[in-house]
Amino acid sequence: MGPMTSHDPAHLRDLRDIAVEVAVAAGERILAKRAELAEQGGGDIRGFSTTKTSAVDPVTVVDTLAEDYIVDRLLTLRPDDGIIGEEGSERASASGVSWVVDPIDGTVNFLYGLPEYAVSIAAAVDGEVLAGCVVNVPRGLVYSAALGQGATRSGDGQEIGLRCNDVSDPALALVATGFSYSSTWRAQQAALLATVLPQVRDIRRMGAAALDFCRVAEGTVDAFYEHGLHCWDFAAGALIAREAGAVVHTPRLSTPGSAGEAVSAAAGPLAGAWAELVSGAGVLRPLTGR
Repeated sequence: MGPMTSHDPAHLRDLRDIAVEVAVAAGERILAKRAELAEQGGGDIRGFSTTKTSAVDPVTVVDTLAEDYIVDRLLTLRPDDGIIGEEGSERASASGVSWVVDPIDGTVNFLYGLPEYAVSIAAAVDGEVLAGCVVNVPRGLVYSAALGQGATRSGDGQEIGLRCNDVSDPALALVATGFSYSSTWRAQQAALLATVLPQVRDIRRMGAAALDFCRVAEGTVDAFYEHGLHCWDFAAGALIAREAGAVVHTPRLSTPGSAGEAVSAAAGPLAGAWAELVSGAGVLRPLTGR
């Protein structure tokens, strides 16, 4: 189904359901493989990683295995679709639909055994995200959304509709953020944090951007900002947050993370005051250098 029918509600639900099916199955495989590697490594899987952009930016064998599984499954279900994957999978779309895939968002958490990492899968047409799913793998929580049809979280045998908090004062807002692997960018992010922190309730840094968007959606944080994310980090999560009532700012899907641009999400009632805060603090300006 191509772009001409891309906003049909049934089509959007189909894309969302495919994202959920594939993300949940990938999450099960990730847990199983992690347990296998932990047994081989005496409980420590950090020896099974290499690095990407810097010595502190790891990619594990599980990332690659998970992306291979996700891509294979998506193309089995929808062979004419395109793929944009964090670990290098790339395929042009013949249908108009492209899948934006992050096999493990929060790789450092995954390596250390912190229960805050995710599979993120989104479907987009012409740069617009139409459906998406983010699975908090160790916690078994499944967040999903389709454009114009709301967002849900399922887990522990129940499914709930998501809605942001109704906080409107930044001084009462719990704010999530994240930091780059680049030391140059981290220094800039630290300076921004020093400006933001006195103006909000507190800061949380959980280590997985896709889940930070979902936390805005479910109300476990009130706002989120970060810089230098890639499209696979924010495609699904940003849609989930929007569908739960957040006001979200992201770069275009085609913008590389190396551009240093900002993402921002804030609960709807907070959005006006939040926009003033981040604008005044310089948060929405791109980071510079590397």
